[in-house]
Amino acid sequence: MLSSHLTFLLEAQRPADPSRLAEHLPYEWIERAVQATGVASIRRRRLPAEQVVWLVIALAMYRHWSISEVLDNLDLALPDHASPFVSKSAVAQARQRIGEAPLAWLFERTARAWCTQDVGHHGFKGLSLWAMDGTTLRIADSPANREHFGAQGYASGKVASYPQVRAVTLTSIPTHLVADMNFGRYDTNEMVYAKSLLPQVPDDSLTVFDKGFLAAEILCGLAMNGRNRHFLIPAKSNTRWDVIAGTAEDATVRMRVSAPARKKCPALPEFWQARAIRTIDARGRERVLLTSLSDRRRFKPADIVACYERRWQIETSYRELKQSMLGMELTLRSRTVEGVYQEIWGALIAYNLIRREIAHAAFEVKLAPTDISFVRAVHTIQHEMMWAAVTPAFAKLPACLQRLRERLKALPNEKRPGRTCERVVKSRPSRYAVRFLRKDLN
Repeated sequence: MLSSHLTFLLEAQRPADPSRLAEHLPYEWIERAVQATGVASIRRRRLPAEQVVWLVIALAMYRHWSISEVLDNLDLALPDHASPFVSKSAVAQARQRIGEAPLAWLFERTARAWCTQDVGHHGFKGLSLWAMDGTTLRIADSPANREHFGAQGYASGKVASYPQVRAVTLTSIPTHLVADMNFGRYDTNEMVYAKSLLPQVPDDSLTVFDKGFLAAEILCGLAMNGRNRHFLIPAKSNTRWDVIAGTAEDATVRMRVSAPARKKCPALPEFWQARAIRTIDARGRERVLLTSLSDRRRFKPADIVACYERRWQIETSYRELKQSMLGMELTLRSRTVEGVYQEIWGALIAYNLIRREIAHAAFEVKLAPTDISFVRAVHTIQHEMMWAAVTPAFAKLPACLQRLRERLKALPNEKRPGRTCERVVKSRPSRYAVRFLRKDLN
């Protein structure tokens, strides 16, 4: 809820707090983030380190505003009657002073706390349900960004117009909360990023993967290094195995670990087993799902197939983050490498804040978090933050929070039965008018 922002109205000794989400993101966590990373402000500044952290988070929530507009409209700078406005250069220097470390620390702390709170809701037969997949973010075309992150190359030898960041996330399917994210150079394989996320997968869980992550190092590493950690992934067309038990529709299979994989990771066994379930998708194509859920009585094939269909929730979360919240902007704001890292961590915190509030409201009325419209929730939270920034200090905090919660409860997604949306690739809309040249027919 937006209580941290509203609490400032009642606690004059604290600086402004743009998220007003004290129940989920206490102000003490911000102070610990800047202290733990050694960037706490010693001098008395208009923008101390704690306020800069809030500014970076707010920049993601108000992507359609300039930095100056976010700073002024949310009243983030400490008051100074002699100089009521903060210059752009002062904001840039403030962001450079704190760097990315406080935002990365704060994301890790908040993600761990929020995902732990919601781990048991809407899972799969007593297991928490997760998805791991990759995405990309386009960034400003500066020499530093292009050198550090790289860009997509084509067979023709051309290079993409903008550098890109490649990322892999571990996301809670029921709530869309991002538990962890690893990102960096575009030319780094997603498997490298995925491997580093495996320790963050909790025990008693089921993680759903895209078939691009079908590798013994990933799947065996997940199942071996933890308690009751399972995977679910579609097989590739060239995947080979030996059937050792079961039927053609539901079999226990054994696959050999390649010699290069064992050389790279000596802890891998020579063979690994999985359960292979054959199914027919909506387009009539045969698909084989591989899973470590070997108990056929508890985990029936139809339930596993239905569970895999929920994997697309991670694609929805990417759309919410990049299109809905960041407004489909051409690139991120930052033109420096450290600024890009800082901006991405801030965007993840902002996204999780919104998703945490949606989940909290949904649980109160016994709905799934995905039943509440993300877009309308973002607009509601933006409105409440702006309203709280100009509300007199005698405003009643409980009434404000209750109003926000009731608004979120009244924003369900309207699902029309029987409606399907075909997956098609469309050309990207151009920002500029297309000029057609007519040939002279005479």
